[in-house]
Amino acid sequence: MNYKLRLKGIILVIIGAMLWGVSGTVAQYLFQKKAFSPEWLVVIRLLASGIILLIVSYIKGNRDILEIWKVKKDRVNLLLFGIIGMVGVQYTYFAAIKYGNAATATILQYLSPVIITCYLAFGTKKMPKLQELIAILLAMLGTFLIITKGNLTTIAISKQALFWGISSAFGAAFYTVQPRKLLEKWGSILIVGWGMLVGGIAFSFIHQPWICEGKWSIESILAVVFVIIFGTLIAFTCFLESLKYIKPTESSILSSAEPLSAALLGVLWLHEQLGIEQWLGTLCIIITIIILSFVKTETKSQNEIICKEN
Repeated sequence: MNYKLRLKGIILVIIGAMLWGVSGTVAQYLFQKKAFSPEWLVVIRLLASGIILLIVSYIKGNRDILEIWKVKKDRVNLLLFGIIGMVGVQYTYFAAIKYGNAATATILQYLSPVIITCYLAFGTKKMPKLQELIAILLAMLGTFLIITKGNLTTIAISKQALFWGISSAFGAAFYTVQPRKLLEKWGSILIVGWGMLVGGIAFSFIHQPWICEGKWSIESILAVVFVIIFGTLIAFTCFLESLKYIKPTESSILSSAEPLSAALLGVLWLHEQLGIEQWLGTLCIIITIIILSFVKTETKSQNEIICKEN
C-alpha cells in the first residue's frame, strides 16, 4: 500500500483514539467541576449522536435507513444493542468517571478484550492460547496495580469507581460481541446510529433530557459540544476511515492511545495524581491489548469496531 495512505490511516486512528480519551476527561470536568450528572450527559450524547450518525448514513447513500426495522430478528437485536449495549456501556463508563477519574475509567474499560477472550474460551470449551493466558495475567496484574497501587491492604480508588469501571468493561464486551451480525449486514454507521438513538430514547424514561442540574457557562457548553461532536462523531468517523488504509489489528493496537491520552490529560489539566504503580498497571493493560490484537478470534466483526463513546 502507498506509504502516504498508510500514514494517513495511522494518523486517523490515533486522532480518533485520542479524541475518545480526551472526551472522557472533558466529561470528568463536567461532572466534578460543573456539577453535571452522568445521566444527563448520557441521554444527550446518545440522542444527539444517534441523530447525527443516521443523517450521515443517509448522506452517504443509505436512503432507506428504516429498512432494518422491517426484519423482526434484526429489530429485536437492534433493540437489545441500543437498550442494553449502548446505554450499558455509556452509563457505566460515565459513572466510573464521576466516582473516580477518566484515566482509571478508560483503563478499566479496556479490560473488555480479556472478558471477551474468557467468554469465547467458555463458549467453545477450548483453553485459551498461550498468548491469551499471558494477556489475561497481565490484565489482572495491571488492574491490581491500578486499584491498590501495589498495596494489598488498601484500595486506591473508590469502591463505586471500581464497580462502575469493571461494569463498563463487561458492558463494552457485550457491546462488541452482540451486534456482530448486524454490523456485517447493515454497516457500522447505521447500526451505531440507531443503537444510540434507541438507547437515548429508552434512557429518556429514566432521565429526561430537558432536566439538567449543571452549572451552565461558555466553558460547559463547549465541553458538552466537544463530547458529542469530537468525542463521538469525529472520533468514530476517524476510526472507521482508518480501516481503509491500515489493518484492523493495527487499528486495535493504536487505539491504546485512548487510555494514555485520558491519563495524560487528567494529570496535566485536572491535576490527577497517578503513582508509578498505576502507570505500570496502565502499561500492563496496553500490552494486553497489543497481545490480544494479534490473536484471531471469532469475536472480530467486519471492522473490529469497539466504539465506547465512549
